[in-house]
Amino acid sequence: MRGTLTVAAAVAALLVAAGPLPAAEAGGAVPVAAGRWGAHEAESFWTPERMAAARPLPPVPPQSPVAPQPPAMPDAPVSPGPTVTPDLTAPVTPVRPPAAVPAVTPSPTPDVTTPAVTTPDATTPEPAPTPTPGTLPAPAPAPAPAPAPERPALPRIPAAGPGAGQDFGGLPVVGRMYLVKGGGSYFCTASVVASPGRNLVVSAAHCLLGADTRQVAFVPQYTRAKPRPFGMFPVVRTSAGRSKIWIDQRYRTQGVNRAAALDVAFAQVGPGPKGRRVQDVVGGNRLVTGAGYAHARATLIGHPSTAARPRLCVNRTTKYTSTDARIPGSFLRIACTGYPGGTSGGPFLLRLDNRTGTGDLVGVIGGWKTGGDKPDVSYSSYFGADIRRLYEKAVAGAKAP
Repeated sequence: MRGTLTVAAAVAALLVAAGPLPAAEAGGAVPVAAGRWGAHEAESFWTPERMAAARPLPPVPPQSPVAPQPPAMPDAPVSPGPTVTPDLTAPVTPVRPPAAVPAVTPSPTPDVTTPAVTTPDATTPEPAPTPTPGTLPAPAPAPAPAPAPERPALPRIPAAGPGAGQDFGGLPVVGRMYLVKGGGSYFCTASVVASPGRNLVVSAAHCLLGADTRQVAFVPQYTRAKPRPFGMFPVVRTSAGRSKIWIDQRYRTQGVNRAAALDVAFAQVGPGPKGRRVQDVVGGNRLVTGAGYAHARATLIGHPSTAARPRLCVNRTTKYTSTDARIPGSFLRIACTGYPGGTSGGPFLLRLDNRTGTGDLVGVIGGWKTGGDKPDVSYSSYFGADIRRLYEKAVAGAKAP
């Protein structure tokens, strides 16, 4: 979701944009029990026709906090996190970043295999980011089968000038996140993030809010020509029927503007139709926190609106500090052409490896006005200590059986 609609238009979009699920498809879909949502159920529900008919999630009314969900069951992953008090001391006038320059050097790697976290009081502000990035690496490969022989070669990554978005064949590690909400079928962009359980994806929190968010599934490297090249990976449900999605509780209670600095969500996905974990099939990006705002060369990937293929752009990122008291915080900003609705949740990647198709994840489209009010400039919540703690909670809650 990009902040491009007025409140009135947003309400109308909720009722009309994607509309009700097509009657013919609804009649042919396999009924899904509250506690059963596996790869086969997901593929039966999300037919190629329904995926093609899905629309970008419409905006949440900007001044309305999302209604709190029912109290979490004992096995539910959602819990409050610490409060961010973003830096508002250096307001910046929005401008397009200048041309890209050589990439930065990778940082040291901390151990994150023990994700136990003590949650501080919600009134404690997060300290300013430290200059030394902390990289959450891909864990050592599990004794899983070798990559499937049918895995296609990586598409050619287009070369273009800084800030010029181009459609391309996509990367296996990035795809669409499908969901049903309010009777409509929608999607955002999501990507696989490396984790010990090899079963986590990351998107924007505004994409996955609400107790009525259901039938959630991740489709790597979706294109209209090849809608399920690796199958479908359903977001796991608890025994109570709730999706295993981790969003900072303050984002739920304070709303998408006041808590814009926390617009990040992690979700646990189950095995694909062949019984393999998503990271074993397509790989995973390494989560990087505390790396700062200015990056010389970042790759932005998203699935725009009703486009048949995803979009890629390379440019530098800069720091944008909001001057709007209703949307406090500092955010990563990148000028890239052609990123409208549907691209929310798309990854900001550093050091993208053309051989593996993975890189270092430092942001997802969201945050300021849930990703930006213009399709040619995108934003991300800053990946600092709050996002690291949220990731660690997801790791702890998504341990593979």
